[in-house]
Amino acid sequence: MFHSLGISEAQVAHTHQVHGDNILLVEQAGQYEGYDALITSQPGLFLSVTVADCTPILVYDPVQQAVAAIHAGWRGAAARIVSKSLEAMEAAFQTRAEDCRAFIGTCIDECSYEVGAEVVAHFAPAFSRKGEHPGKFLLDLKAANAAQLREAGVPESQIEISPYSTVLHNADYFSYRKEGGETGRMLAIIGLC
Repeated sequence: MFHSLGISEAQVAHTHQVHGDNILLVEQAGQYEGYDALITSQPGLFLSVTVADCTPILVYDPVQQAVAAIHAGWRGAAARIVSKSLEAMEAAFQTRAEDCRAFIGTCIDECSYEVGAEVVAHFAPAFSRKGEHPGKFLLDLKAANAAQLREAGVPESQIEISPYSTVLHNADYFSYRKEGGETGRMLAIIGLC
């Protein structure tokens, strides 16, 4: 798989994600445990996150030559992992959010992501609406994560959002929810050549 990108697996940093907000400054490839965001400025090092409904967010700072790979399910989004990742990039690399380019990848779509009041309580009302079932709400993870990017200072024109859904386009993307937990994972990857 990595060969098709012109890199080897020996150049990739992976993490066992825990649906939290821990961020790791990565200086070498390998497997890490307990992080949901990886950041680096090392050329030739590629950061990866895996998803099957959660939101992958990739950030590139072309000025300071730094990148981030972020995994944001509802818990990560509620814990503001995107904002914290940009803060970590600023501290480590002097990244300015206004210089960054960001991509919000394919994840579960709002019309398919029905959650309870205990989940939606962690988000501003703008990111949810009433669901079809009593006491349930539809949560928009793409919008919630995009808002964190904008609030941090990334210009709207420098944020790209995938139009695809893991549920609605399940023939092409893995969905943990749609497939009842029996599914694969997609890999989002970013690095500096």
